[in-house]
Amino acid sequence: MKLRAIGLGLCLLVFSLGAAPGLAQAGPLQDAPLQQALEAQLRAGVGAAATDDEIETLTVLERFYQARGLEPLWVQESGAGPKARQLSALLTAADLDALDPADYGAEDIAALLGSTAVTALAELEIRLTQGLIRFAADLGQGRTTPHVADPELFVFREEVLREEVLAVAAGAQDLEAFLQRYRPNTPRYDRQKAALAEYRALATQGGWEPIPEGPTLKPGMSDPRVGLLRARLRLWGDLKPENDLAEAGGDPDFYDEPMVEAVKWMQYRHGLTQDGAVGKKSLAALNVPIEARIEQMVLNLERRRWMPDDLGRRHIFVNLADQLLKLVEGEKTLLDMPVVVGRPYHSTPVFSHQMTYLVMNPYWNVPPSIARKELLPKIKDDVSYLASNNFTLFSDWSSGASVVDPVTVNWAAVNRNSFPYKLRQGSGDGNALGRLKFMFPNRFNIYLHDTPAKTLFGKDERTFSHGCIRVSDPPGLAAAVLAKTGDWPLQRINQTIDSGERRIVTLDQPLPVHISYLTSWVNKDGSVHFRKDVYGRDAKLAEALLGARAGGWR
Repeated sequence: MKLRAIGLGLCLLVFSLGAAPGLAQAGPLQDAPLQQALEAQLRAGVGAAATDDEIETLTVLERFYQARGLEPLWVQESGAGPKARQLSALLTAADLDALDPADYGAEDIAALLGSTAVTALAELEIRLTQGLIRFAADLGQGRTTPHVADPELFVFREEVLREEVLAVAAGAQDLEAFLQRYRPNTPRYDRQKAALAEYRALATQGGWEPIPEGPTLKPGMSDPRVGLLRARLRLWGDLKPENDLAEAGGDPDFYDEPMVEAVKWMQYRHGLTQDGAVGKKSLAALNVPIEARIEQMVLNLERRRWMPDDLGRRHIFVNLADQLLKLVEGEKTLLDMPVVVGRPYHSTPVFSHQMTYLVMNPYWNVPPSIARKELLPKIKDDVSYLASNNFTLFSDWSSGASVVDPVTVNWAAVNRNSFPYKLRQGSGDGNALGRLKFMFPNRFNIYLHDTPAKTLFGKDERTFSHGCIRVSDPPGLAAAVLAKTGDWPLQRINQTIDSGERRIVTLDQPLPVHISYLTSWVNKDGSVHFRKDVYGRDAKLAEALLGARAGGWR
């Protein structure tokens, strides 16, 4: 479990110890050359303390060392100690967590490790402590602030406090185990880290070259491009050597049956229709450069650092980039299903909340923006549109609003800016919310619901809504959600739906719902998955996280 901000106790301990004397009155150790050099280094700082964060870190260090009587953590007068060398190695290896060792001064630290000069040792001491604080914070909460990187991310990280890092690190015997407390303690993070290392190793070997464009590659074809495809599938592990007929003397350019199954698996990993043929979409996925895939992994490891380790023993997880919903209990996925999410210009935000009830046979209060922009032109064209589509017109949005006969309204005089009415669509098969609505009340007015537009679930990319999330099997989801609430088997749910009765069912226990955005992850079976950046959120995060290093492949 990550070591998080657990209160003020440790902070008060550190600061109360250092509240009395100033640095100039640190005690008898002050006269030792190393302590004197350390005091001077703390006053001068190391590197350019230009940002508020760097200045705050240096202030924390001053108070920490004051409380210790200027006793170093990492060095002695004879040189760097074993813990200094261990910490240096850990900071140098920060790239294994998709973090940049340069952010922690790893190169400067390594250059100082062999020094015995007092001033150099004092600098090494401060650099190591600064590096430790920054590395622990970045592991525990991520390098970026989500809503600063992207205003549509409503993820609130648990802050890692510098004072707590130092208070605990001072007594830590094994720094690797100490830092592990801050790293996300989930197999999902560990699997992605391992895949990142594999892809980086592959990149050092040259990665892969694009497969030339051409006609769709289909089973039974003979084409030199099939040979290139075969090699790619072997490289990625989609085609196992024992299944490759070319290994047994077959024609490498012939699109045989094992190739079909390998292509389907590759398509599954990229969220594509598993038809076993390589058309434009499959070819585009095959030809994304390895540098781009590595960057995707780096970005999604950062997203994992924002998340709590514990999503709830039983929870719903929606990945907007994958357009897939999962109901999870423990480490087991109870069910999953395709969903439709917001269009790019109505993108669904990232946030978490608690589902508390669901509605069977709901009516739909049409949001004013949809009523004005989309329905008003249809009403003005034909006023019978309202009755034909089961809409009731109300005078306004107040609780005492009266029903208005649409025929009595002078629609020619109504426009987007003068539309006081509320539209409510009654329950039924044509209702935009379908027959079921799953509610986790939130400020975005986002919820899960049924839809009459079932054909959209068969598409690879399902970004068609105004922001809410449409689910492909509402009764199945309802049965799973209500499994812990009363007697609501699937048969009873369907009977209630068929009755047409509007029914609200409150959950016995709130169910956490996490709306996420992941464009890369690794499943328990080891399969590495990538998805298209449908909302452009990878690009925003890359700019915030990597700056000038981002997107050289774009």
